[in-house]
Amino acid sequence: MKKLSSSMLTQSAAIAAVYVALTLAFAPISFSAVQIRVSEALCILPYFTPAAIPGLTLGCLLGNILGGAVLPDIVFGTFATFMGALLSYKLRNVSKWLVCVPPILSNTLIIPFVLRYAYGAEEVLPFLMFTVGLGELLAIGVLGNILMVAMESRRGFLFPLAKEQQ
Repeated sequence: MKKLSSSMLTQSAAIAAVYVALTLAFAPISFSAVQIRVSEALCILPYFTPAAIPGLTLGCLLGNILGGAVLPDIVFGTFATFMGALLSYKLRNVSKWLVCVPPILSNTLIIPFVLRYAYGAEEVLPFLMFTVGLGELLAIGVLGNILMVAMESRRGFLFPLAKEQQ
């Protein structure tokens, strides 16, 4: 197992902090059946660094706790983010445009069940999948890809040790 570097810990903590800040700043649209969680745009970060996997996971966990989510949302929402980040990292060398797909799918498939059974949302699961999926598509597919393009030219500056961490 690779030694965990202070650079990776710092990057993970920074990613987690930004995720939490964005989640709470946009709380009115971050927690509901029709949601656009702006912080999900950060789910493209595994393309740049493996530090994004624990950073996004911790950020989601803390964002859900501080945002007042119920326990199933804290557990399964965090799991959805972890799975999306992990699979995005695995796809990073296949195509940068595929990096956004795993978090969109994991949240679209998991979060509607949380909304329905943990929060008692009355909408049917296909409708919830549509609304969550649309929100994820906007947050990650649109905002995330804009972020990726903007960050790509600054990759070495933003993540100087990313090659070593891989």
